[in-house]
Amino acid sequence: MTFIATLILALGMSMDAFAAALGKGATLHRPGFKEALRTGLIFGSIEALTPLIGWAIGLAASRYIMAWDHWVAFALLAFLGARMMMEGFRQTAAEPCEAPQRHGFMVLATTAVATSLDALAVGVGLAFLQVNIITTALTIGAATTVMATTGVLVGRFIGPILGKWAEILGGLVLIAVGSTILAEHLGYLN
Repeated sequence: MTFIATLILALGMSMDAFAAALGKGATLHRPGFKEALRTGLIFGSIEALTPLIGWAIGLAASRYIMAWDHWVAFALLAFLGARMMMEGFRQTAAEPCEAPQRHGFMVLATTAVATSLDALAVGVGLAFLQVNIITTALTIGAATTVMATTGVLVGRFIGPILGKWAEILGGLVLIAVGSTILAEHLGYLN
């Protein structure tokens, strides 16, 4: 695989992380670069590990992983999205909209795992090609770190405009990302 092909693959793998991070950034109270980078590093690290795991699993389990990864991603993202939406709807008009300063590690890690399951399947596929898996995984991780960091920073400007609706919109974005992953794997978007 050429460097350009690897870079295109990495950018493609990082798009769903960008969308999820955009929603996460919109629900925070004015996230700064430090929080955006923290989110980006969590997403990027997990996104770099999953193709390595997929590579290690290899041929023996590939059909099982590819058969279920989209369902797992959909379930995780739908659950997190529904939870965010319920939190948004719980806020009444009389309640002040107190946005959190940061998301917990487990919330970010779960979201990152859900958006990186496609990279796991890609890693299985890469096991059959003559590629340097370390370079490819690091490129995917770096692209995801940049895209997720950017997503949180862009979400910072969207959040104040949307107010309490930011959490509801963030939940809808996560559900949409999960639904898109599921629809693509089921052949509805091909």
